[in-house]
Amino acid sequence: MNERILIADDHYVVRAGTALVLESAYPKLTIDFAENYEQVQKHLSERHYDLILLDIDMPGTQYKKMVTELKNIQESLKILIFSGHDKNVAIQYIREGAEGYLSKQSTEEEIREAVKSVIQKGYYYPGELIGLIIQNKKSNPAEKLSTREYEIFTLLASGNGNLEIGNKLDIQMSTVSTYKKRIFQKLNISNIAELIKVHEMMH
Repeated sequence: MNERILIADDHYVVRAGTALVLESAYPKLTIDFAENYEQVQKHLSERHYDLILLDIDMPGTQYKKMVTELKNIQESLKILIFSGHDKNVAIQYIREGAEGYLSKQSTEEEIREAVKSVIQKGYYYPGELIGLIIQNKKSNPAEKLSTREYEIFTLLASGNGNLEIGNKLDIQMSTVSTYKKRIFQKLNISNIAELIKVHEMMH
């Protein structure tokens, strides 16, 4: 793995220790550091990163808003929440669009696995989180969507564009567009990648 990652944490020992674990497993990774939220934004506006390990308790942190703010700077950025908080906090960040959660109490193996998983698969959810995420998602999406919206949601998740969906359901493209906006709002998502993630979690 020769990706560039950013470790954002205000404790030197955490930054150095995490970098050491990752460098010994993946020597080709390029690792940069930030110790406050302002530095994170500066780094992201200056160069491309594949992944950020984001401590949510650094000076200047914006809490859940950070996920959206950072993705606005770099749309393709993957965010791994790195925190000493419990899983209920982690869930909130994943709902906001973070790709995963890593506890600061994790073992070396878990740190390596989390980074590899987010870079290669696009997400990392520790075992104890999966049940919670599915409960959260399951109780929401299907109930929130009307039958037609759910139908379009499924077609979108299978890779169909507005035109194809319009043809399949015999409705105008502009109608599909309106439904799509509504689905995004109801599921609190902002792109197709997130929609696919929600769809996968429900099935």
